[in-house]
Amino acid sequence: MLIDYLFGDMNQETKAENMIDPGTDQSVNATAIIEFINYSFYYSGKKALHNINMAILPREVTALIGPSGCGKSTLLRSINRMNDTIDGISHTGDIFVAGRSVFDPKLPLTALRRRVGMVFQKSNPFPKSIYENVVFGLRVAGEKRRSVLDETVEKSLRATALWDEVKDRIHDSALKLSGGQQQRLCIARAIALRPDILLMDEPCAALDPISTMKIEELITELKKNYTIVIVTHNLQQAARCSDKTGFMYLGELIEFGKTEEIFTSPVHPKTQAYITGKMG
Repeated sequence: MLIDYLFGDMNQETKAENMIDPGTDQSVNATAIIEFINYSFYYSGKKALHNINMAILPREVTALIGPSGCGKSTLLRSINRMNDTIDGISHTGDIFVAGRSVFDPKLPLTALRRRVGMVFQKSNPFPKSIYENVVFGLRVAGEKRRSVLDETVEKSLRATALWDEVKDRIHDSALKLSGGQQQRLCIARAIALRPDILLMDEPCAALDPISTMKIEELITELKKNYTIVIVTHNLQQAARCSDKTGFMYLGELIEFGKTEEIFTSPVHPKTQAYITGKMG
């Protein structure tokens, strides 16, 4: 369940355990907040990702593009180990977040997932009020101070450009919001825990053009405070929103670099074929 994924058994952990401190297994690129080093991933022995090497810098938007089934979402969900919910998986290589391996056995998953927020393709507000959706993670973590909860709600809803739209009905059901508003609420719920990284898996796939535009504007605004990794099939969206783009094909990272260069002067023929529509 989503609740178990997000928070697990957090009440049994101390506040210190909910923080990620750099370990002794430092990553190679000291400037990167996320780094993949020779990372391969397997489903029941079948290789789905092939020796991925990529460094993602703080407070940038990185887009992962490529045809369906190329491994984009698998790579994204490796960062916060969401793939752990699948039987028969394995990996080689490593992934570092802030210099510490996400596979460090001393690193609680709840600590990792508080630092690495997740927004899914389909908006999934809880059947609670707008207010309770935003503060849900804080309540699970044991926060009871009303002043802190109120402040978090306003800050999170302002950050996602929802406050002016819902401030007079924050105790109404979140299920009454439009699809685009629900997706922004889910983003507000994610940032309420003050992560450093936001993972977005096709966040606009189910939205109309106007709601999509609002989410894209929000992504541009949020990158001032967060590192964002987004999976998208929409090439125009990747071009509009991202600083860096990675093109994936059949589980391989074919090319990775500045978005403008990927879209105007790609190095690899497969990248060129994909962005020009010759390969789907």
